[in-house]
Amino acid sequence: MRVALCPGTYDPVTCGHLDIISRAAGKFEKLVVAVVKTPPRKTALFSLEERLCFVEQSTAHLPNVSVTTIDGLVVDCARRVGADMLVKGLRAVMDFEYEFQMAQLNKLLDAELETVYFMASPSVGYVSSSGVKEIAAFGGAVDGLVPDYVAKRFKEIYAAAEA
Repeated sequence: MRVALCPGTYDPVTCGHLDIISRAAGKFEKLVVAVVKTPPRKTALFSLEERLCFVEQSTAHLPNVSVTTIDGLVVDCARRVGADMLVKGLRAVMDFEYEFQMAQLNKLLDAELETVYFMASPSVGYVSSSGVKEIAAFGGAVDGLVPDYVAKRFKEIYAAAEA
């Protein structure tokens, strides 16, 4: 069985993430979406539980997709779930530079683990979690950029902050 791992912080899951996940789910027998417990370079806005719930709700219609967490190296998580492929999405050259370095480091740690890239669909190629968070923080509408329940949660967070 061909198993792939799609790691990320998913803070929050966006329509761009879901584009990659749904397309990858069609190419692999099993796709495991792995949510990073503690992002190493930034503080997550949403709790791990919320991020897991968002991803689980968003992928419930995909029977070959499961959700787990990562608390350490991606290669260790891949071994744990039996994945021999990593799935990553690319939006722009800037993404490629970072992902290329990560792929090389992962290959150094596990020579059998391959990384495959899905180019973002044009309709969501500009969507990023950080961009969505910034729009929401300044009161902008994020409808269509994230699932409805994520947009609702943003409204709750920033309405509470204003009170």
